[in-house]
Amino acid sequence: MPTSPYPAIRRVVTGHDKAGKAKVLIDGPATNAKFPGPGAVSTLMWITDAMPCDMAVGEDAEDMGARIVGTPPPENGTRFAILEVPPGNAPVMHRTESIDYVIVLAGEIEMDMDAETVKLKAGDVLIQRGTHHAWANRSSAPAKIAVVLIDAKPLGLGHAVSRAESARA
Repeated sequence: MPTSPYPAIRRVVTGHDKAGKAKVLIDGPATNAKFPGPGAVSTLMWITDAMPCDMAVGEDAEDMGARIVGTPPPENGTRFAILEVPPGNAPVMHRTESIDYVIVLAGEIEMDMDAETVKLKAGDVLIQRGTHHAWANRSSAPAKIAVVLIDAKPLGLGHAVSRAESARA
């Protein structure tokens, strides 16, 4: 199994006990990491599979960050991941039927699209609306981005990644 050149991401998940008292349910390293290319890591933090999402009271809540899913969010759901992208990665063009909130946490990364490229730096926020794109780190330092994908109505443009497949499949 591949290992990450990056430190594990601490994930804290809150909830309620059976009496309705707020508490921490999970506090530890996020465990659902995929390694889509040399030095690259995509760590699933959490997903939801319905809107409104389920936040049932009780300490035995499912660890929604441990589910094995493809790149798009579940139908009527969301997907939250942290991507760590090494310099010189191999960008892969793909498109999901989702609105994506992208926050650059560290470094810089470029999003290649059909007709242009946009460079993002730490602190920048991108709202992506179902565009055909690829993530490229053309800098000399690693980049880290937080990405929240929200299921959206299909655009009907080209081929979108299906819910069961990964953009890097």
